[in-house]
Amino acid sequence: MAVFYDIHTPPQFNKAVITVGTFDGVHQGHVAILNEVVKHANEVGGESVLITFDPHPRKLLFPHQPLGIITPLSTKLALIKEIGISHTMVVPFTKDFANQSATAYIQKFLVGIFHPHSIVIGYDHRFGHDRLGDINMLKHYALKHEYSMIEIPAQLIEAAAVSSTRIRHAIKDGRIEDAAHMLGRKYTLKGAVVHGNKLGRTIGYPTANLEPVDKDQIVPGMGIYAITARYGSEVYDGMMSIGFNPTVTDKKELKIEANLFNFDKDIYGQELEISFVKKLRNEQKFASLNELTHQLHLDKLNTIEALKRDS
Repeated sequence: MAVFYDIHTPPQFNKAVITVGTFDGVHQGHVAILNEVVKHANEVGGESVLITFDPHPRKLLFPHQPLGIITPLSTKLALIKEIGISHTMVVPFTKDFANQSATAYIQKFLVGIFHPHSIVIGYDHRFGHDRLGDINMLKHYALKHEYSMIEIPAQLIEAAAVSSTRIRHAIKDGRIEDAAHMLGRKYTLKGAVVHGNKLGRTIGYPTANLEPVDKDQIVPGMGIYAITARYGSEVYDGMMSIGFNPTVTDKKELKIEANLFNFDKDIYGQELEISFVKKLRNEQKFASLNELTHQLHLDKLNTIEALKRDS
């Protein structure tokens, strides 16, 4: 799949069958929609083209609201590639772009840049300043600009929207297995390894303290999780704590800490990609470090069992 970022120097697509959307999560509902795009492109002997945006439009339009995305751009592009889309155009979502009229969006953007053979879109798609454009406007201009309109079945659109909302809630609630079921894969989070208080190594459970690479991505709810962690080309089993570490501090500062099994590398400043397998328990405050250490031993045994069942 070819990825393009400059809308001012677009390539010449062959019978472009295009669709537009954020496709955050690229979950099973999205996959069904994108499979339709690929199918229609194959039927006309053309190329499937997905148009998406960076940053997410909500970040510009509602800057004071938490964004809570499921898939950062790099992850989203990798998943889209697996589906078989030929090209993806990542459009910079700016105030100028958001403020263009619906007519300009069709004539200068969709037609002027992509020269579509077909536009595959849902009944609820809105675009242009104040979101005044809709599928009926696209149909109105279809004859003039010589493109076909293919409407995505309503049930696919609604199922995708419901899934996105449910997935976000599941991740926030720590229902990581429910999220994985809806996504069709495990939820992943990339984190940069930063310095922590190094308490873990003194009790036999050294941890990699992580800061999410994408600050807008959802962090699962507080608790202890069975995970796998990708470092470079290697994958390691481990367990993760997300919470305030109430046994050792009263600070309400969220910490994301991974204890990787059979791992002793110095990776400060490096990235780990965490895949969440199962939530083991809620965060607890223990009366002593000895009690905490005993519980971590049990957590490790439970993690090994959970990962064994998952393999």
